[in-house]
Amino acid sequence: MNKWFASCPKGLEELLASELQSIGADDVRLTVAGVYAEGSLEFAYRACLWSRLANRILLPLGKFDVASADDLYDGVKAIPWHQHLTPRQSIAVDFIGSNDAIRHTQFGAQRVKDAIVDTLQERFNDRPDVDLKNPDIRINVYLARDKANVSLDFSGDSLHKRGYRQAMVPAPLKENLAAALLVRAGWPEIAEQGGALIDPMCGSGTLLIEGAMIAADIAPGLNRRKFGFHGWSQHDADLWQGIRQEALDRCQAGLAKVLPEIRGYDKDSRAVRAAQENIAYAGLDKQIKVIPKPMMAFKKPTHTQIDHGLMICNPPYGERWGDAEELRPLYQDLGELAKRECPGWRLAVITGNAELAGELRLRAEKKYKLFNGTIPSQFSLFQLRDKEEQENEQQVRKQDSPLTEGATMFANRLKKNAKKLNKWLKQSGVSCYRLYDADMPEYAVAVDIYGDVIHVQEYAPPADIDEQQANKHLTEVRQALQHLYPESSKKLFFKERRRQKGDSQYQRQQNRPRDNAVLTVSEGQAKFEVNLADYLDSGLFLDHRPVRRMIAEMARGKRFLNLFCYTSAATVQAALGGAKSSLSIDMSNSYLDWAKRNFSLNDLDADIHQLLRADCLEWLAVGEGEYDVIFLDPPTFSNSKKMDSVLDIQRDHPRLIDEALAILAPGGTLVFSNNYRKFSMEDTVADKYQVENITDSTLDPDFQRNQKIHNCWLIKREVDDTQDNGKNSDIWKAPGKWKASGK
Repeated sequence: MNKWFASCPKGLEELLASELQSIGADDVRLTVAGVYAEGSLEFAYRACLWSRLANRILLPLGKFDVASADDLYDGVKAIPWHQHLTPRQSIAVDFIGSNDAIRHTQFGAQRVKDAIVDTLQERFNDRPDVDLKNPDIRINVYLARDKANVSLDFSGDSLHKRGYRQAMVPAPLKENLAAALLVRAGWPEIAEQGGALIDPMCGSGTLLIEGAMIAADIAPGLNRRKFGFHGWSQHDADLWQGIRQEALDRCQAGLAKVLPEIRGYDKDSRAVRAAQENIAYAGLDKQIKVIPKPMMAFKKPTHTQIDHGLMICNPPYGERWGDAEELRPLYQDLGELAKRECPGWRLAVITGNAELAGELRLRAEKKYKLFNGTIPSQFSLFQLRDKEEQENEQQVRKQDSPLTEGATMFANRLKKNAKKLNKWLKQSGVSCYRLYDADMPEYAVAVDIYGDVIHVQEYAPPADIDEQQANKHLTEVRQALQHLYPESSKKLFFKERRRQKGDSQYQRQQNRPRDNAVLTVSEGQAKFEVNLADYLDSGLFLDHRPVRRMIAEMARGKRFLNLFCYTSAATVQAALGGAKSSLSIDMSNSYLDWAKRNFSLNDLDADIHQLLRADCLEWLAVGEGEYDVIFLDPPTFSNSKKMDSVLDIQRDHPRLIDEALAILAPGGTLVFSNNYRKFSMEDTVADKYQVENITDSTLDPDFQRNQKIHNCWLIKREVDDTQDNGKNSDIWKAPGKWKASGK
């Protein structure tokens, strides 16, 4: 009997111990990320071939204290290496750990290699080669608490490498972790009883392949051509061949059986192709079917009678708060799908975000903590109720769904705000409005309503609130909204809003795609496309609603110019209000394409209402054309790579206004707006022109709580320019080329 050590991912120790006992181990003892066991050479061979859970099977050769590099060398050199290999074999050393004497694993591996080579050189007058990629013998050294454990690696490559994975997708599960999840979920028993295995987000098919190998009694190492013991001097080839032939016979018998239904689905056709390639390489293409299909299109197979089964999956979980918020609907949909299509089945889900697991809205039977690589993860098991039990649970949940204290406080503020706005909303017919705008500083979000869709933007929290507390508040925001608006629980969009640099306001956000993110909304007679997921802003500035109404009235029969036009919502209102013609200018192709779609929604004539891609600063400096109404709504600051100049609205607004008024027709009006909260109009502007601050009248009731959302002025030239005693004479000079001042 020999002593052995089997390593495994953290959290799988108990499962591995049970598996090794079933293979023939004695005196099993658990430790972190591994199991000690006693067994014969036959046991070790069977463990390498049949263990679905282990990473490596190690034969310990020596253990000794290491207080110096010489201690390491001497300890390794004392091992009788001639009993295990000859100079004709190549070697590699895996060194793990460090102490005060051995601070680098590469140095430790070098000293171990030197000791082995010197030992063999002294005995045979010859030395083995080093082959780090494909050695004949692999030596494992683990250094911890000043003790070194030296072992012969019977596995060679890690045992999770079964040999069938030829095609990869992002973030795959390792094969031994996938097998462990299936064992935890009770798949061996379910398969024995004829139950089905379904993965609605199958990726490269690892869970399906491991499930089929379990059901067909296929040894996980059967496709491997080489193990670490093949180069060992004491290798018993006859014993190994007998064990492997037995596994081949069991595989043939297993594949001859009628296996349970095993199916996978994925909306990504590339993932499906990868899965099909891996399944074929595993020789299981007749046992596993994989279909390109979105998760929510899944229906339980009806071509055969399936009374029970296991639905198992590894859904994405995100890393940042914003990613996780985008994924909440996915988990909600998964829970609903499982209940609807597979009542009475078992559901198993692994995720690196335990909070997202709560979005399944199911009560877990069991939860296990484990590691997916280096990621702490939770594996949850759910026994899905039949339809009658589900209906009873829903009734209980409706009667008993208390909110946390913070969520209750936030919900009460939303109800208070909604009550204040109710009368105005009914009278005005407004369907897109702001319900909440950081009214309570600790809940630093803006909540906008677009019909039955809710758009939440997170601001930077106050400095005295740490990130953990801020995330707690954001969770309470979500809970409150789902409680108050259950019909919109799947139409919640969360977005992180920070100060933008350069042209980042024009870039798509790195969010998970949402099918319901783009919708058409109404504002009076106008229709607008809004996008609640892909960009920082939705495409419709709700605070400018009164400004757009005013422009629609002012532009009737007039020539209208919209500078920094964004998605041209103001132009649409001007055109529907009867504008004679319009020109809308922006430098973003994305926003101009968006504006085209808005024009199309409202049947605007593109010959009369034109769009132009240009840098508004450069275009204004040239000063072409004449317009009766001009809307100038520049960003606060911009140093976009698409612009040759730099814009600072506080510094540059006098020049912008001068150049805009230079192309304003006599009697015309410039509507000047910006959203810089500390903005102050220069006195020189009021000295030159008729300036009226109309900010208060451009705020509807939904923005009365935050009156710094924007600033707005009406600006006109003096009616009688000959009576201004030269006050405006510089306006009539040819405008010069715009130049950036400062960095």
